[in-house]
Amino acid sequence: MKILAVSDVAAKYYFDYYTPGKLDGVDLILSCGDLSREYLEFLVTMAHCPLLYVCGNHDDRFELYPPEGCDCIDDRLYVYNGIRILGLGGSFRYRDGKHMFTEEQMRRRVKKLKRALQKNGGFDILMTHAPARHFNDFDNLSHRGFECFGELVEQYRPKYFIHGHIHTNYGIRIPQISRLGETTVINACDHCLFDY
Repeated sequence: MKILAVSDVAAKYYFDYYTPGKLDGVDLILSCGDLSREYLEFLVTMAHCPLLYVCGNHDDRFELYPPEGCDCIDDRLYVYNGIRILGLGGSFRYRDGKHMFTEEQMRRRVKKLKRALQKNGGFDILMTHAPARHFNDFDNLSHRGFECFGELVEQYRPKYFIHGHIHTNYGIRIPQISRLGETTVINACDHCLFDY
């Protein structure tokens, strides 16, 4: 299965410079937040495949105007063609905002999903907006990751952990693909196309 992960910055390749056929063969699109409604609707229309998303810290507008044709999987374990995808959007709280959380608030969200995780035997993809603490994050509050994400990866050992929020232009040492134990970590900022 070919999966397109996107986040934070609309990929010029798929939007500004789009030509018919560029999204052919994409089976699933995962959006890790902070992308415009128009961009997500464009992708789901042109790709002719499902688009699942979690909200980023700047996605308060989706409460009233969610992107049409797309499915929000925030706080859900979503199964697509046998792939179990756990969605947890939002960032570390650095100001007021609907999609900003303290570590304790995020832990409570995770705890509410425990029954679904047990019933389904874990998950294959962890899809978040923020990264894990001390892995692809920064020390400032606005770009701090969540400790509980690292704990989820350690406990369940998913095949992939896909996040956004950390723009690749923040520094030269920000990897798009890395490893956390047995899990491949993808920073979906802009886009990343991979095979599952």
